[in-house]
Amino acid sequence: MTSAAPSRPDHRTDHHTDHRTDVVLLLVAFVWGSSYLAAKSAAAATSVLAVLLARYALSAVSGSALLAARRQLRPNRAELRTGAVLGVTQAAVLIIETFGVAHTSAANAGLIISLTIILTPLLDRRGAGLPGRYFAASGLCVVAVGLLMSGSGGLHTPSVGDLLMLAAAVVRAGHVALVGRLTAAGDIRPLSLTVVQTYVGTALFVVPAAADLPKLAHAGAGAWAEMAYLAVFCSVFAFVAQTWAVRRTSASRASLLLGTEPVWAVAAGVALGGEHLAAPAVAGAALMLAGTYWGQSIERGHRTGRTGRAHRARIADSAEAVNCTGCELTGIKHSCALHAA
Repeated sequence: MTSAAPSRPDHRTDHHTDHRTDVVLLLVAFVWGSSYLAAKSAAAATSVLAVLLARYALSAVSGSALLAARRQLRPNRAELRTGAVLGVTQAAVLIIETFGVAHTSAANAGLIISLTIILTPLLDRRGAGLPGRYFAASGLCVVAVGLLMSGSGGLHTPSVGDLLMLAAAVVRAGHVALVGRLTAAGDIRPLSLTVVQTYVGTALFVVPAAADLPKLAHAGAGAWAEMAYLAVFCSVFAFVAQTWAVRRTSASRASLLLGTEPVWAVAAGVALGGEHLAAPAVAGAALMLAGTYWGQSIERGHRTGRTGRAHRARIADSAEAVNCTGCELTGIKHSCALHAA
């Protein structure tokens, strides 16, 4: 990862770059999927607000240390301005999610939040014109959530935690789309932007969590280890990686890859948290995975096809076209003036 992002992102398809971006987003999905169990356990040992304050404060310290190590001590104006906005939206996501997971299972939380997959394309301008098949694939996620909420005894009223996770999905979709829009241009470095967000979050939670500071002081080693994991991996790493990756792909595609998060949430809840999945929830998890990968394939084909059409138009209008031999419209960079533009 470079210390400075380009002022104008290159949207030409590069298969190696696509692969790296996909891997990074999947790693983010993994740590976020495991974060539900960690947050649930830490909140039970302290409180939701205490966990959020510790998570942001530890993130701010570790992020600042990374900036100092890279001799990047001062965020620029674009990073301060963008980080202030994204810090508020990210804090909104985390407070709703953490209160939600405290009142439902880690598996439920991870599955319900995946409705972000459906909502993000509606808010992402770069995802405009997605084919109907994309929403059909995302529709499988709706069925998956319905199966999840049915539990083992048929349809029933969703719990408070389930409803909070639904709200978190709406807010997260807006946040993901906003990240793509606000960081698409300008001299914004992902790490600096992330550190600004952590300071904003710390400032937002320091007063509400003040009454819970004694609980933090008496928290055990296990709770602190969970909060450190939430801070270093689920915040600093995940926020930087998400910003880096979203700038190199569409917010819709990022949401689809991040949509594997529920699989990791279920795996952590069952393997480490001792949670039990009823048959409907197992079917819902399977549908969620299928819908995610089907939708990812559709969105990728749509984006590649749109890039190819724009590429052909540029070739037709360019006097340099005759020098662009062997072009397969795959996005591979050649040495001609057309591709260098």
